[in-house]
Amino acid sequence: MMNPLDFDGIFDTIQAALDEDLGRGDITSRAIVRPRTTARGSFMAKQDLILAGLEVADAVFGSFDPYLQIESTVGDGEEVTNGKIFARIKGDAQILLAGERVALNFLQRLSGIATMTRKYVDAIAGTNARIVDTRKTTPGLRMLEKYAVKTGGGQNHRLGLDDGVLIKDNHLAMAGGVAEAVRRAREVAGHLHKIEVEVSTLDQVKQALDASADILMLDNMTPEMVRQSVEIIHSREPEDRRTLTEASGGINLQNVRAYAEAGVDLISIGALTHSAPAVDISFKIKPE
Repeated sequence: MMNPLDFDGIFDTIQAALDEDLGRGDITSRAIVRPRTTARGSFMAKQDLILAGLEVADAVFGSFDPYLQIESTVGDGEEVTNGKIFARIKGDAQILLAGERVALNFLQRLSGIATMTRKYVDAIAGTNARIVDTRKTTPGLRMLEKYAVKTGGGQNHRLGLDDGVLIKDNHLAMAGGVAEAVRRAREVAGHLHKIEVEVSTLDQVKQALDASADILMLDNMTPEMVRQSVEIIHSREPEDRRTLTEASGGINLQNVRAYAEAGVDLISIGALTHSAPAVDISFKIKPE
């Protein structure tokens, strides 16, 4: 799995978070904790979770002292049970206190996304569908949040507008319909770019197939409409050249399996990143 610290700008993101929290310094810790006091800190899960962002938390403390390093018994993508101490760190007490909240904010947020993603992945186990994310991410944190989705067992949709052609309803309105929108996209898209079209009716499904779209996003359809759309595609195309299908909109943990069993290839879930609750992780330190 890719190390989140390999993402462009990640250290700038970490530093911005520290600048936001520290301001001109941690006046409480400076007043109470004597300089050069050594302490040990422990991270403990307060609920069952899928861990994500440990390297980011480690980099937070490393921003103060490059010799500080989190030692952990588990890695990103692994399950951590409620009550388990999964990581420890030893160092200057003032540094541990100064970095605590930012490290936890990253850990809790990213682990929350990974944990929710794993629930969706488990919910469709045994089907041919795959769970993918969307661009509904926290501004400035997209790469980290998409990393967390991967950590939880999901897959990434396009990373940005420059990463693929996705013709949505507003594009269709501006172009005057599916056929014209796909035609215009074909004129400018490179030969390596696939063209995906958002459709919401069975008639639009047929139009997109006639226009030779590569991927159909079946938007806000019921599972039954999705099943009918898949049947239309299967009836018109050979299996080795079949248009990919993606279900999107109105999908939750209660109905996601019904969409998967309807035969789609991909199920995109915006909630993975825009609504995943942060998990509960505590950080306690004790003097050495």
